[in-house]
Amino acid sequence: MQFLVKAYDGENMLEKRMEVRPRHLEGMKNLGKQVICAGGLLDEAGKMKGSALIMEFENRTALDEYLRNEPYVVEGVWQRIEVDNMNVVLLNGEKR
Repeated sequence: MQFLVKAYDGENMLEKRMEVRPRHLEGMKNLGKQVICAGGLLDEAGKMKGSALIMEFENRTALDEYLRNEPYVVEGVWQRIEVDNMNVVLLNGEKR
């Protein structure tokens, strides 16, 4: 199953986000192809306000387990997380 995860940082979390970022990126790397796409959410001024991830897991339970251990969650950077089921049809302009 594929999921769209939108995770929003708490107030004044940029410094904490940058401190935790290496662990977050290492976790993303360890997930390999389960991470279809990932990047930062920006506000109107171009400042980081959160993250958007398109991920593939066996089911929602597996995604929730990942999120429980995600460094940005553990360290309190992400304060609100929205998850939607998704069906990735095109990847890099090609049908998946």
